[in-house]
Amino acid sequence: MDAATLATALDKARSFAATQHRLLIGGRWLEAQSGRTFDSYNPATREKLATVAAADEADADLAVRAARAALDGPLATQKPSDRAKLLWRLADLVEAHADELAVLETLDNGKPLSESRNFDIPHAIEVIRYNAGWCTKLSGETIALSGPGNWHAYTIREPVGVVAQIVPWNSPLAMAATKIAPALAAGCAVILKPAEQTPLTALRLAHLALEAGLPEGAFNLLTGIGEEAGAALTEHPGVDKVTFTGSTEVGRAIIRAAAGNFKRLTLELGGKTPVIVLPDADLDKAAMGAARSIFTNAGQICNAGSRLYAHAKIFDGLVERVAEYADGITLGSGLDPATRMGPVVSQEQQQRIQGYVESGLEQGAKRITKPRAIDQKGYFVQPTVLTDTTASMRVVREEIFGPVLCAMRFDESELTQIAAQANDSDYGLGAVVWTNDLSAAHHLVRKLKAGTVRVNGGGLDPALPFGGFKQSGWGRENGRAGIEAYTEIKSVAMAF
Repeated sequence: MDAATLATALDKARSFAATQHRLLIGGRWLEAQSGRTFDSYNPATREKLATVAAADEADADLAVRAARAALDGPLATQKPSDRAKLLWRLADLVEAHADELAVLETLDNGKPLSESRNFDIPHAIEVIRYNAGWCTKLSGETIALSGPGNWHAYTIREPVGVVAQIVPWNSPLAMAATKIAPALAAGCAVILKPAEQTPLTALRLAHLALEAGLPEGAFNLLTGIGEEAGAALTEHPGVDKVTFTGSTEVGRAIIRAAAGNFKRLTLELGGKTPVIVLPDADLDKAAMGAARSIFTNAGQICNAGSRLYAHAKIFDGLVERVAEYADGITLGSGLDPATRMGPVVSQEQQQRIQGYVESGLEQGAKRITKPRAIDQKGYFVQPTVLTDTTASMRVVREEIFGPVLCAMRFDESELTQIAAQANDSDYGLGAVVWTNDLSAAHHLVRKLKAGTVRVNGGGLDPALPFGGFKQSGWGRENGRAGIEAYTEIKSVAMAF
């Protein structure tokens, strides 16, 4: 983004942030019924960005009623092709406002503008367009029955109903698009609850949804604190499904809240992704891949490669390369073109990450990245590489959600034993393998207990299902599995 384009986008973003931000319920912008608000801050400067309405149980109830009215009203008769056109229109509007949205994302989240503009916003656009294509392709099947009599039997897919969607603060717009697009494509009515730390791009998306012409009540937006607005949605008997991306701890609370009416759940939770580097791998590519996997977005990625397992033959050289990369990272405001890592999202997150590093050092880990003084107002954390870490340490076992890499060596040549080390975790969201041995790659793919395994690189794609094993969650997003998760299957049998 050149200087002139940035200046224009920054002016638009700041102007939007300064406006009065209400709740979108039933196609209308409403103040929270309590009248309460909360402030959003720029994590790079700690300056206030915006004042936003704080929804609670009363607002959640109003939004559920609006969503139900849309579901029983205009959405019930909407043609699949009409849904597709609306989603395409929304994607076009997001694309038309991509620069402004990218700046908003950087102001709110702190990540470098290059990441917002080159990944987050394009990914959101592609997710919406991909799911628009599914609108006309959701279908059942005819089934031959073997019981007595003559039967015409078939299945149909129907929208699951009113869906509450709770998204995190690490990739706010991309995550919002990942949730609303398949739900709307399936014919559901949605209530989006963005993280209280990063509400602005969700609010701008809501404005664009109205401009695109989505029916009143099809897309509702509640900003608010998770323990209030989020909890009210997960407990509400009028919500048919909850989809949540965030911590495993909150995921457990949502499971308990959903028990009342057996809400359908999709939970994309914590991760502790292992990166396995075999001795035959291209070390330069593996080192760059391992570094980007943990230091992109300041490590605030559920699938960040936070555990590095490297064969003893190449361990020292590999870790040296990763540490050198970390030491060369420029910290600063995401709006500065020189910045390669922005702040973490909050003071709470900053202190949490630093606490984990201190815990690792106290338990015997060694920091091989160079110490540096951070002369910044914001919530900055030094990218850190730790060696001499063991499987029993908290830094190895628990999700840090920050730019901290735990490097461990292995001597085994037996791939099953290597996989066992990588699988020694409560999580199973992802895994990464670096090798030029095709047989070894296939062997590890089969052995690793993870929802996504990437070999020699790779990234997210809306067509590829994403989700975790074990305590990394339930269900999948993206692909056919992602949109079918917003449907119920109805079986029909007709005697003739």
